[in-house]
Amino acid sequence: MPSGLVALALGGFGIGLTEFLIAGLLPQVASSFAVSEAAAGWLISGYALSVAVGAIALTAATARLPRKAVLVGLVALFVIGNLLSALAPSYPVMLLGRIVAALCHGSFFGIGSLVARSLVAPEKKSRAVAVMFAGLTLANVLGVPFGALVGERWGWRAAFWAVTAIGVLALAGIAVLVPDGTGETRPTTVSGRSEPAPGDGLRAQFRAFRSWQVWLTLTATALSYGGMFGAFSYIAYTFTEVSGFSPGDVAWLLMVYGVGLVVGNLVGGRAADRDRDRALVLALLGLAVTLAVFGLLAESATASVILVFLMGLFGFASVPGMITRVTDFAHGAALVASANVSASNIGNALGAWLGGLAITAGLGYASPLYVGAGIVLISVVVMAVAARQARSPAQQTDRFM
Repeated sequence: MPSGLVALALGGFGIGLTEFLIAGLLPQVASSFAVSEAAAGWLISGYALSVAVGAIALTAATARLPRKAVLVGLVALFVIGNLLSALAPSYPVMLLGRIVAALCHGSFFGIGSLVARSLVAPEKKSRAVAVMFAGLTLANVLGVPFGALVGERWGWRAAFWAVTAIGVLALAGIAVLVPDGTGETRPTTVSGRSEPAPGDGLRAQFRAFRSWQVWLTLTATALSYGGMFGAFSYIAYTFTEVSGFSPGDVAWLLMVYGVGLVVGNLVGGRAADRDRDRALVLALLGLAVTLAVFGLLAESATASVILVFLMGLFGFASVPGMITRVTDFAHGAALVASANVSASNIGNALGAWLGGLAITAGLGYASPLYVGAGIVLISVVVMAVAARQARSPAQQTDRFM
């Protein structure tokens, strides 16, 4: 794998850290600025909302610019945002820093995935995307404990200084190691036929959304994330109220889940390069079954440890293939690649809302697992329909506008 992928993975690691570490620092931040826990929570929810908005807005605004230059600019924005957080004299400035850092998140992973796949041979494109996303999955494992450890020893500002330093390293790595001209739109092949790339103009980028396959893949992405994170949002309650673990056990159980994400990401990338649609259907089906079985066996501590690992594994095994699939049918349109990130965040919000409704209805703390299984099962159907349509010899075009 080219060294440029390492730089992209480092950028993904830094962005992932800044997203996750705040969870372990909220009490310190709230105390430092004398704000309530609810107000401090906006440092998380405000970040998530900014990711969804920035993914589309920044990608659209930079549609005509070289993608390497855009990535450098996005990482620079990330550095500025975290620097604002590290130096923040007040809560509003801290929130501003979180918003600025979040704006680059969706576009970085959307455009970065196009650059990553362009650095390798076509038969390795899903693996290349998986390598880039390995930084994000590692951040998921290390983010909360990293923030808590650094914050406890040196204060919460030190954690943001550390992430700022990682951002500077990633910025230098991308500038030096990623070749110029990588990831630019060019003719691509989808389902055995060659088609022109959409071009770099904004109107051409929007034309990529005329594809049924793009919308089916975005829908499957939103539903798969919604099912997994709908269950994950309440997993701490499942562990402590159903499985019998103590609150102190939750941290290492989340690390087990994070290890599953790392393994699933890498295995899913290799599987997608062999038979992408088959790998996606099997990964989604595996996730649906895992969530349903988890709900049935949640009272067993041993089963819960195994199943939370499998939840992470199957949950992220579909990610590299989904990204290469949607960008293939969009013929390299960066706006679609970033929309895939927005779709995942929309799915996260939907899943968490539905899981919360199930708990509020008195169905118990294992109910989000069943809700998640149902949502993912719908994504299996959507993905199966998309795969069948893509294989159909009679399918001359998948345009609907």
